Amino acid sequence: MDGFTFGMITDFEAEPAGYGDAFVIAPDNSRAGLVWEVSEAQVFEQVCAATEDRWGVWAVTFPLPMTSRDNVARNLASIVVQLKVKWETWKDRIGAVEKG
Repeated sequence: MDGFTFGMITDFEAEPAGYGDAFVIAPDNSRAGLVWEVSEAQVFEQVCAATEDRWGVWAVTFPLPMTSRDNVARNLASIVVQLKVKWETWKDRIGAVEKG
């Protein structure tokens, strides 16, 4: 999904879950944490600030139950635009610090 990959922490495949923890890997292999919940309400909020090695932890909601890989892909697609903005902001800031 635009070079972003979903990584499961909460094993919703073993047991159904309406919320959990995950991570996302950006095209440059950097990561951000996700605290997710299935909900009709749209949420994308910072939980933890970005650091040198992680572009934050984000509370997000997904519209579809995490019951299949297809739903996971659709859920990731529902937030990828917001993720990309956060990743690019982090990448630009870290690059500026490294050049510094």
